[in-house]
Amino acid sequence: MASGFFALLDDIGVLMDDVAAMSKITTKKTAGILGDDLAVNAEKASGFVSSREIPVLWAITKGSFLNKLIILPAAFLLSAFLPWAVTVILVLGGIYLAFEGAEKVYEFIVPHKDPVVIAEVEDVSESEVLDMEKKKIKSAILTDFILSVEIVIIALGTVVGKDLLFQILVVSIVAIIATIGVYGIVALIVRMDDFGLRLIQMDHGKGFLRAVGNFLVQALPKVIKSLSVIGTIALLLVAGGIFVHNIQFLHHVMESWPSLIRDFLVGLGVGLIALFCFKAIMWVIGMIRG
Repeated sequence: MASGFFALLDDIGVLMDDVAAMSKITTKKTAGILGDDLAVNAEKASGFVSSREIPVLWAITKGSFLNKLIILPAAFLLSAFLPWAVTVILVLGGIYLAFEGAEKVYEFIVPHKDPVVIAEVEDVSESEVLDMEKKKIKSAILTDFILSVEIVIIALGTVVGKDLLFQILVVSIVAIIATIGVYGIVALIVRMDDFGLRLIQMDHGKGFLRAVGNFLVQALPKVIKSLSVIGTIALLLVAGGIFVHNIQFLHHVMESWPSLIRDFLVGLGVGLIALFCFKAIMWVIGMIRG
């Protein structure tokens, strides 16, 4: 009886070791999406009154956990009964990632001019501010849902064929790490300028604290912009990797090239095709309506 109990503990220990190792590998594979998730959420969580930034971020974080609770069971059911659907969804998600990355590259090369809107300065009531806040939170949670689907499917794609318990443990761990890691870092980013301002207020002269504070205040927009660039590159790399590993004829494209360059070019190529198709469809719709 005792030997059976210890054998069970040993099996559990081996399983957890395997889960930890696979979770580490899977987290690396989803790093591109996490980078984009971080950039998007840092942008969406900024711009609020200082006292409201953390409550807003907490509301978005709770929404992200709820998204995972909806997505994870659906993903495990697909893996159990329609495992081929995981690969299909993975490739479709890759097309979306490639499209999003290519669109950002296109907008950088061919920037579009936003219409100039002259707004009158008006007193905004507290209820209107809260209403705008709720709308922005809902928008952030919807964006998180889309990115969470991609993270879960990519994570699930790395453990397809394993036991269901193993899949549940690995993918759930990755989902939790994604949520806590991304929103923890976002919280630090959006409060960076406030921390810098406090340092400036503490230093009444032109000392070290003031210099650090000024650096943090001025660095915030640059950090968010840098994250956006890094996230775009990561999107194309992740998308290219999905296509190369799951579409047979692409597996041998530029086979002698470094995998980093190959994945980026494949992701960018597919993304540009998807972007062209999207713009062509929108042009046809515009012609029909016009």
